[in-house]
Amino acid sequence: MGTARDLLWRKSSYSGGAGGECVEVADRARTVHVRDSKDTSRAALSVAAPAWSVFVGFAAQ
Repeated sequence: MGTARDLLWRKSSYSGGAGGECVEVADRARTVHVRDSKDTSRAALSVAAPAWSVFVGFAAQ
């Protein structure tokens, strides 16, 4: 399956250039990976894609 380094990470479109609190996500067919963009050496959180969709839908309300 590879490692977090093998994933194509993208930063949140809400992240500004000021270096504030940012997250990056990388998605695969069934899993979404989330990590702190300020410390990419730390472990990423991995969640099932359907659960991520529910979370994003809730957060967007």
